[in-house]
Order: sequence, then C-alpha cells, then structure tokens
Amino acid sequence: MMRFYNVRTRDFVDVDDKAVTKKKYVRQTKNGKTQTRYAVRANYNGAALTKFISESTFLSLSAPEES
Repeated sequence: MMRFYNVRTRDFVDVDDKAVTKKKYVRQTKNGKTQTRYAVRANYNGAALTKFISESTFLSLSAPEES
C-alpha cells in the first residue's frame, strides 16, 4: 500500500501497489541544466494522484513506468 494525499478531499488515501505507476519528469532549467524529478501516480475514485519521491525509492519500486 502506498499513501497519497488527495487534494480534493483533503485527506490521505491508501492505494494498492498494483494500481500505481511511476513517472520521470525531466526538464531544462533556465541555466541550461537538466532537472529530473521522480513521481508515483495513481487513480483513486476518479482523482489523479501524484506523489514525488526520491530517486532511490523510484529505482527500488517494481511498478511499471509511464512514458
């Protein structure tokens, strides 16, 4: 189970690990450097939930990766 914060209901929800996907956000900063952020995403009762995590946690998860 992974815990997310649902902004619509202002409450924490637990989502099964099987319903979770991981995603990598990569962007260029103003200085020309590359910034990478790691996140876990899930849908819960019609709400899209996103939780940002560390790189080590991202690599240790066995969830499928979104493109």
